[in-house]
Order: sequence, then C-alpha cells, then structure tokens
Amino acid sequence: MRLEGVHKRFGEVVAVDGVDLDVHDGEFFSMLGPSGSGKTTTLRMIAGFELPTAGRILLHGQDVTAVPPFDRDVNTVFQDYALFPHMSVGDNVGYGLMVRKAPKAERVTRVRDALRMVRLEGYERRKPSQLSGGQRQRVALARALVNRPRVLLLDEPLGALDLKLREEMQLELKTIQQQVGITFIYVTHDQEEALTMSDRLAVFNKGRIEQVGAPAEVYERPATRFVAGFVGMSNLLTGAVAQAVIGRPGTFTIRPEKIHLAELDATVAADENSATGRIRDVVYLGSDTRYIVALDAGADLAVTQQNLATSSTEALALQGKAVRLVWKRQHDLPIVGEA
Repeated sequence: MRLEGVHKRFGEVVAVDGVDLDVHDGEFFSMLGPSGSGKTTTLRMIAGFELPTAGRILLHGQDVTAVPPFDRDVNTVFQDYALFPHMSVGDNVGYGLMVRKAPKAERVTRVRDALRMVRLEGYERRKPSQLSGGQRQRVALARALVNRPRVLLLDEPLGALDLKLREEMQLELKTIQQQVGITFIYVTHDQEEALTMSDRLAVFNKGRIEQVGAPAEVYERPATRFVAGFVGMSNLLTGAVAQAVIGRPGTFTIRPEKIHLAELDATVAADENSATGRIRDVVYLGSDTRYIVALDAGADLAVTQQNLATSSTEALALQGKAVRLVWKRQHDLPIVGEA
C-alpha cells in the first residue's frame, strides 16, 4: 500500500499535511501519534471514509483514491466494536458474507474458521451482551477477517479495554496477524503498544510523519526532538548544558535507562560520558525507580534503574544525595538538524 503526497483539509484546518508512506505486504504497521496528529484521518482515507484533498492512495498498485469503501479490499475494526446487539455472534461475523450473498454452507464454514482463529469456537449462538470486552473485540476482529481482506485497518481497537486485557490482546493480535499473513495497519496513541506489536511504525505529529522505522530504530535513534520525547521517556541536552556535558554543541537525547548512578569519585572509562549533580526527586515505580537529578551544569536528567536488590525505603533515602551519572558515549544521540 502506498500514500503519495496525501493532504486532507477540513475547512481551514489541515488534518494531514503531505504524507508519503509505503506499507509492505504482510507487515504489522502502526501509525503512532497524539490526538490530532492526523493518524486516524489517514486511516479513514485508506479505508475510503474520507477523500483526500490532494494526493493518491494506492492499494496493491491500483489507484483507489476515489473508490468507495465497499469496493476496496480492506476492512476496518473500530474501538467501539460496532457489533449488532440483536444478532448472535455467528450472525455478526457472517454479516458481510450474507451481504455479498455467499452460499449458506460457505458462510457457516468461514464463520466457524474465523471464530476458531480468534479462539471463540462454540460461541456462535451467544449475543454480544453475553461476552466480555475482550471477547467482543475478538468477535469484531473475526467479522473483519472472515471476508479475507488483503489489508485490515484497526483504529485504536484496544482503547476501551483495561490494562491487563489490553496487554493480552496486543500479543493475541500480533499472533493472529502472523497466522493470517495479511497486512495490518494499526492506529494508536500508546507508545508501548506500537513498540510491542509493530514490524514498523510511523510517528505522526501535526499532520506529518516525523519518522518511519522498526520499533528499535525509532526508540534507539529518534530522528527529531518530538520523536525522542513522544516514543518513550527521554532526556534532552542542548545549548550550554550540552557543551558542558557532551563536550560539543547541539541537541542530544539520552534514554533514562542508559544512565547509571555512581559515587561522585567514580572512575569514568574512555568510552563513557558523565555529569555530576544531586538527586532532586525519587519516584518509586515497583519494578523500577526513577531518579530526577539536578545537574551542576544546569539541567535535570531522569535516570531509571531496575530494583533488582533495592527496596522502596532504600531508593527514597537517596533523595538529596550528590551523585555522578555515567553512560556510554554511544547513548548520547544527536538530534539531526537541531543546534
């Protein structure tokens, strides 16, 4: 699938501002960004629910920019499931096949196969009201998959679920995508969700794409200040502070987990950078503790450490202590194009 110079305006509001994007066949691709960044509008244009103001949308080499939704080889799964409450699970899943006038025997077989795929075999006669949130989400997924689209669009489909169920469904969706081998395009504002599930992801901001890449690439080597701050937690050093700590001008990002706390007189290796400061705040997070360190050079750095052998009492007792922060030079990454 390809987007070429896609724009979308709603009156004076520019929702999507010149998006170029290639999604590979069979990959799990996520569009990640905050509310209002243009990701959902882009998904709706791929689905055919919105027409681009300018640009082209190609599915498998065919220009579908003006093709209506029902004639595109895509299906969409929404956050609210959009199930028919008066229909059984089986009828909900088979509805699209019935509209297309598929023979009854084929409908029964394909509905059963789709429900088996999402681990809901035997649920055909139940009503949506008799299911949990996770089960209703799986029914919506089965209904989308039963038509065997070449591209499945998912618009924040796990947003209504509680944290534990959402984490379970993330792994389940990824497993299903690998089994069926079709292209999934997934919209989310949840950075952890995008990093967990995606083969590649695009980070949206103000209607534009700031970076496209594999999760590790986007996290470890953010291309812009926005990506560094939005995809996970990051420290930014710039101006005089960067000059004092890094030794050269520019804007640099350092992930909190790459930094470790040391004593003031700790030896620093040739391949390491360091900075001194005082622990201003301690946030105990259970498995981890986040330390906010006020640098002597004049900025704050966040440091995250696993509590492998540290209790909450020990962690909180470090507040106010003077420390040296140490990290490998390879982990202070320049933000390209920023001085």
